[in-house]
Amino acid sequence: MRAWAGVALAALLAACAAPSYPTRQTAPTAPAADASPAPTPPPPAPVLATPVPRPRPIGGVAGSDACGASQMQGLVGRPRSMIPVPIDPNRQRVACTTCPAAEDSDPTRLNFLFDADTGVIRQVRCG
Repeated sequence: MRAWAGVALAALLAACAAPSYPTRQTAPTAPAADASPAPTPPPPAPVLATPVPRPRPIGGVAGSDACGASQMQGLVGRPRSMIPVPIDPNRQRVACTTCPAAEDSDPTRLNFLFDADTGVIRQVRCG
């Protein structure tokens, strides 16, 4: 009987010593050499045929184009989202053509007037 108890104890210990499931997390293995390559990045966004003009620096400009409106005329007919972010917000105003606006005039301020229904720029002028 003792012999059978020893065999049973040895079998029990052998079963407990090596579990059939993993007991600790193993590091992920590297992918096989024949794995598919990484996906290619998407192509870059298309570039506009005509670049968006940037305003001239203000300072010492005389005449009727003191705000640089002549260089921004390329934006007329384009969506208002194309209006460049101003360096000095006090020198640029964006308003719709039918919206009420202050009647103050500053010859060095650049005004972008857009259609409220379509969002298309209708006029670029100083004032």
